[in-house]
Amino acid sequence: MRSPFIPAIALLLAALLAGCGFQMRGTADLPFHTLYMPPVSGGIGLDVKRNIQAGTNTKLVDDPKMADAQLQITTEARGRNILSLAATGRVREYQLQYTVGFRVHDGKGGEFVPANSITLTRDITFNDSDVLSKEAEEGQLYRDMQFDMVQQIMRRLAAAKPARPAVQ
Repeated sequence: MRSPFIPAIALLLAALLAGCGFQMRGTADLPFHTLYMPPVSGGIGLDVKRNIQAGTNTKLVDDPKMADAQLQITTEARGRNILSLAATGRVREYQLQYTVGFRVHDGKGGEFVPANSITLTRDITFNDSDVLSKEAEEGQLYRDMQFDMVQQIMRRLAAAKPARPAVQ
């Protein structure tokens, strides 16, 4: 025998989720219908392109004149700084840095997202006896940072305002 409370509970849960602002991951609404990105062979540009194609209603075009907006990846850099040393003078910790600069404009002087950069950092311990495993861990951290970077760029694209004319 089925309980008469199950549909009521399901309805209550649905109302609670809708009321709290919960939204499933899916398509992001970008403030432009067509976007041009210069050809890229890899790195962050390729991941951003894939995310735009799969997760938005914006169409990527091959001709910048046909695009409402143009996304330019201006810089992409990885770095490693020493955080701490052991008493013997050997490195114990590194800080990994990943920086991406980009801008979104309309090709006519208007800016959707002015030139800016995002820097992500992660700390990693280091041990001379585990060099191979630490290199693998570092590679995994950079892959994770690139994934996080793509998500941040996508959020900034979704929050972009209509193009403002350039100040002269």
